[in-house]
Amino acid sequence: MPGKTKPSKKQSKLGTFGGVFTPSLLTILGVIMYLRFGWVVGNVGLIGTLLIVTLSTSITFLTSLSIAAVATNAPVKGGGAYFLISRSLGAEIGGAVGIPLYLAQAFSVSLYIIGFSESLTAIFPALDARWIGLVTTGALGALALFSTQATIKAQYVILGLIALSLVSLLLGSPLEDSHIELWGVPASQSVGFWQVFAIFFPAVTGIMTGVNMSGDLKDPARSIPRGTFLAVGVGYVIYMVLPIVLAARVDASTLVAEPLIMERIALWGGAILLGVWGATLSSATGSLLGAPRVLQALANDKILPGWSRFFTRVSGKEKIPRAATVFTIGLTLVTVYFGNLNLIAPILTMFFLTTYAVLNVTAGIETFLKSPSFRPKFKVHWFFSVLGALGCAAVMFLINALATVAAFLVIGMIFIWLKRRKIKGTWGGLGRGMLSSIIRYALLRLEKEGDAKSWRPNILVLSGSPAKRWRLIELANDITNGNALFTVSTIVSESNVPQEKVKDYEGQIADFLSNKNVQALVRVLRAPDPFTGSTQLVNAYGLGQLVPNTVLLGDTRDAAHLNAYSEMIRHFYKSRKNVIIVKDDNNKGFKKKRVIDVWWGGMKRNGSLMIILAYLLKNSREWQQATVNVKMVVPNTEASAGARKNLDAIFSGMRTGFSYQLLVAEGRDFWEILREESAESDLVLIGLAVPELEGDFEVYYTALKEKTKALPTIVFVLAAQEVEFDKVLH
Repeated sequence: MPGKTKPSKKQSKLGTFGGVFTPSLLTILGVIMYLRFGWVVGNVGLIGTLLIVTLSTSITFLTSLSIAAVATNAPVKGGGAYFLISRSLGAEIGGAVGIPLYLAQAFSVSLYIIGFSESLTAIFPALDARWIGLVTTGALGALALFSTQATIKAQYVILGLIALSLVSLLLGSPLEDSHIELWGVPASQSVGFWQVFAIFFPAVTGIMTGVNMSGDLKDPARSIPRGTFLAVGVGYVIYMVLPIVLAARVDASTLVAEPLIMERIALWGGAILLGVWGATLSSATGSLLGAPRVLQALANDKILPGWSRFFTRVSGKEKIPRAATVFTIGLTLVTVYFGNLNLIAPILTMFFLTTYAVLNVTAGIETFLKSPSFRPKFKVHWFFSVLGALGCAAVMFLINALATVAAFLVIGMIFIWLKRRKIKGTWGGLGRGMLSSIIRYALLRLEKEGDAKSWRPNILVLSGSPAKRWRLIELANDITNGNALFTVSTIVSESNVPQEKVKDYEGQIADFLSNKNVQALVRVLRAPDPFTGSTQLVNAYGLGQLVPNTVLLGDTRDAAHLNAYSEMIRHFYKSRKNVIIVKDDNNKGFKKKRVIDVWWGGMKRNGSLMIILAYLLKNSREWQQATVNVKMVVPNTEASAGARKNLDAIFSGMRTGFSYQLLVAEGRDFWEILREESAESDLVLIGLAVPELEGDFEVYYTALKEKTKALPTIVFVLAAQEVEFDKVLH
């Protein structure tokens, strides 16, 4: 059947109970059940405890639903939670969660072993807790290196010890005459409900221990859901029965005061100690099995640096990741030797909870987007996954807000590091699906053109070869400044370039732009000639209301092309596309990018658009040191007085920070004044006449080029879009 793979005879064949249920349940029934459970009941009473257990298990159960959905969608390999997340959300998010998850599991081994050592020295004070921890680490490590199946079988013995302790507790007798206290000790002596909830919640978060054995399971799609649900269910039943037993046998104040009260009310007190030791050792063993497999998966996917490739090595018929296991044992030995993990323990808990939250998000997004590739056998409504994610997030802040923020910062830094490495995963991710849904939603609700307040430039750059006409791309990048779209387009010859090469060219241009740190769309079009191709591109390019509103191109220097060039400009205008023509005769470029001259004739059409473009340039990183000079020519001194009064009101209302300069002609030619004033500028903006109003646009444009040939780089601006650009400025 599709989606099922026959396991190799050399692989481990751990079934549902051996692979998932046993380590998950043993980790859930952890030390808190013996050392803090009475304290929980004493503080919030029977009703409060049952409510805490139900709320906590509900969040874990919702996470289990999400795990089941993701695990039954596709074949699951090694890496557990990391594998499930990375195959849906991509390498960067998977790695950002997977690396902290490995560290959390690895350090958890140390925490459990330190707990075991301290509980043992409490009974035998002559022993040294540090050496007990080191010896215990060596023994458990040797077992994990020897055989995965043997380690799981050893956990059956530990499970038996815990079962013995529970039976001994149930068969015990009351410590004193007492009655069930529904609400615990008086409020003045108790800890608040949510504080108790925060302390108890980690007791139900052990479900990932079995999931991380995914690479060793015979049938992960079957074992993970069943084993996880069984672990959560059995744990819930035990946690619901224990409060009733404790509340019926011991008064609330005694439960708060004595951590090991279970030992006194059990039929055989020693069984409780065996349960404590069994809980710590089983939890340590489960983490020691799971952590190396997460590390191995991270190395396999090249999430870790190149030197870590040896973590991928496996040994024996069970394919144990011995290099990763040895590294984890070494890390545990070091941390056990120094013996104090209290500072990072809260952050480790946050890493676990972040993993659970992201798993919920993964399942929720996949279901909500209705991706064709997401067809799980176990179906869950996206609402439950979102509810589980919100529950995890809320609990994180309840437990320790500072540790939550610290965990998010660590995960964020890892994500940025992986993003910069540009890891290419062959399994894809949800990114494109999410973006497609967002784009669809936005496109269908995007208002039609005409809202001046929300206007943004959407520039189509007719660059030709990007390397040869880099100035055009540079100017478009500075105008948009990461806040608007622009597309770099190239027209290639139909006779020289076959259609199958178009995608290759687009990829090459995209790589070229990426190396220049320019974020832009890329479009390559085959056409008989550049002018026909540009016209076709302007006609057809875009999606819904999201189409280019501005065309940026270079000047034509070949007189033979002037007629076709002029017709193309005329077509752009008729198509209601703003036109920006960059004229750079001697490839002078933009020099120091310190002075921008705007030759202005008023607020309407070209004038307003030129001010907007100058403002956008001024706010870019490259032009932020530039001075924008708005220059206006008046015929005489008398005219300047009235013009100045009007301009003061206009410029104060624009709030651009630009100053204006009135130049009195006194009989001088406009072009003479322009040449004198802008000779040393870095960029000059001049309005372009409407092609339809010029009887012979070619003659007009030729004359315009001649009159401005001695100037620095010039940008001719033609406003054609049906937008009141003056309202953009006011």
